[in-house]
Amino acid sequence: MEAMEWGRNIRAYRKLKGYTQQDFAKEIHVSVSLLGEIERGIRNPDDELINRICASLDVTKEDMMQL
Repeated sequence: MEAMEWGRNIRAYRKLKGYTQQDFAKEIHVSVSLLGEIERGIRNPDDELINRICASLDVTKEDMMQL
């Protein structure tokens, strides 16, 4: 999946769950700037981070890929 798609989907699920970028970054143990870069499609999250994101948002990786 491309970085832009990951970022767009992560942002959408984060907002659906009511997290601010700052709160969510803290939840998944990354900096706000890294989360912002991921959400803007500048950086691609690695597998470990994708797993933490999905667990925190209570969605499967497959769900995250289909939004």
